[in-house]
Amino acid sequence: MNGFVKRVSTKISKLSGEQIEQVIDAISEENEIRDAILGSLSTGLIVCDENGLLYQTNKAAERLVPFAKSPGDPRAGDVPVWELIADADIAAFVRSLWEKQRNNVSRDFALSAPGGATRRITLSAMALVRGKKMTGTILKIDDVTEKFNQELLLRRMENLAGLTNVAANVAHEIKNPLGSISIHIQLIQKALAKARGAGGLLPGEKFLERYLGIVNEEIERLNKIVVDFLYAVRPVRPVLALTNPDEALKKAAEFLRPELSAKRVELKLSLAPECPDLLLDEKLFRQVILNLAKNAVAALPDGGILAFSSRVRHDRYILTVADNGHGMEPETAARIFEPYFTTKADGTGLGMTMAYKIIREFLGDIDVKSIAGEGTAVVISLPLPQSERRLLEGPAAT
Repeated sequence: MNGFVKRVSTKISKLSGEQIEQVIDAISEENEIRDAILGSLSTGLIVCDENGLLYQTNKAAERLVPFAKSPGDPRAGDVPVWELIADADIAAFVRSLWEKQRNNVSRDFALSAPGGATRRITLSAMALVRGKKMTGTILKIDDVTEKFNQELLLRRMENLAGLTNVAANVAHEIKNPLGSISIHIQLIQKALAKARGAGGLLPGEKFLERYLGIVNEEIERLNKIVVDFLYAVRPVRPVLALTNPDEALKKAAEFLRPELSAKRVELKLSLAPECPDLLLDEKLFRQVILNLAKNAVAALPDGGILAFSSRVRHDRYILTVADNGHGMEPETAARIFEPYFTTKADGTGLGMTMAYKIIREFLGDIDVKSIAGEGTAVVISLPLPQSERRLLEGPAAT
């Protein structure tokens, strides 16, 4: 098409009005096809000249990149493209491309999406070349959220597999010696008590018992960490039965109310009007709820609201456990299901790992949506059991 336009331009004075109109129609159609192709791409494109002034964008770019001023605004072409971008980090990166004359570079960015979710994009810069000369820059934007989530899921599974391999060694190398030490400490304490009763030690000399008591407390704490660890890596074997999840939720809520009230946390329940039975292990499901509630309370040191809500959508039961606490940064929320990752001083980092394992055993999904300073919501999605049997139609009997 470009060659055709060049040939026509050399003979434009010899063309009739009708022929010129045909050429213009052909060029317009070509431009419409080009715009349709750009508009249909899932990859965002922002094309700028050598001064950073906007030349063209497509719909994907306007959807993926937060613009402070619409690229379609007639005044958008009068300012550098980085002044049109609302996100400060992206704008600074784009500006540096022109200031440092860089191309063939890329960077990942995390953006807040509606509902507290996080969207991740990769922004790459490429040279715009015309006639073997660089005349501008093309910014390519790819939505890598799904890829990032898949990689995160793979890392979680690898971490769980690695923990399983070392679980047996931990059991023999740590738990058994701890038990032996605890027994001997108790024997020493009994011997001290006996010696005091026989008058061998002065009654006021209690410092040995105090130090031994501290040692015993630390042994119990280490033993709890080891037991939690072994429980986290041990394969979950749920005993599945048709269970009403909302009824299990109500029981857990009643169990939690006294503790929550003492910590000035208001518990709110908003349950589905008609909740079907699901294939669950009620004991394990209750454990998940208690773990989530424990984390929520830790995020509400001055009190607040903890909300349990459930709904049925299509063929899924969806449970949301939300709080209005201090929330998490995207980097923290992305690691919340990793073993031994914790932000609590006294946490083992295994509670959310266990919740993840249990929900996956129920063939469900679990996700965290959090906004720093506003709160956190954990969303659990569980499949509804098939209520009717569907058979393939066979050939008619003859």
